[in-house]
Amino acid sequence: QVQLVESGGGLVQAGGSLRLSCAASGSIVSFIAMGWYRQAPGKQREGVANITRSGLTNYADSVKGRFTISRDNAKTTVYLQMNSLKPEDTAVYYCNAPLYGSTRFPWGQGTQVTVSS
Repeated sequence: QVQLVESGGGLVQAGGSLRLSCAASGSIVSFIAMGWYRQAPGKQREGVANITRSGLTNYADSVKGRFTISRDNAKTTVYLQMNSLKPEDTAVYYCNAPLYGSTRFPWGQGTQVTVSS
């Protein structure tokens, strides 16, 4: 069973930056698309960005131009560089593998990102 461990969150002022990491156990992760998701208080979890095995990326409109997803297949790690953060980016951030509108693996504990105004 693949386990996902997110890290790198924290408290940052608006306009600041954070880099999130997702360490995944299991070599299968190197061969499939991966994504970042977030859940703000009182809201449903939403997709933020995803990246194919070969590195093609896709972003939610709300983060385009500010967030960058990348991956290191050798380390089975996925990253999310977040720049120009806004208070509305405040959420718990998770990684997982998108699959036909759902996700493949059990959710990790996530990492909290809080952006102050």
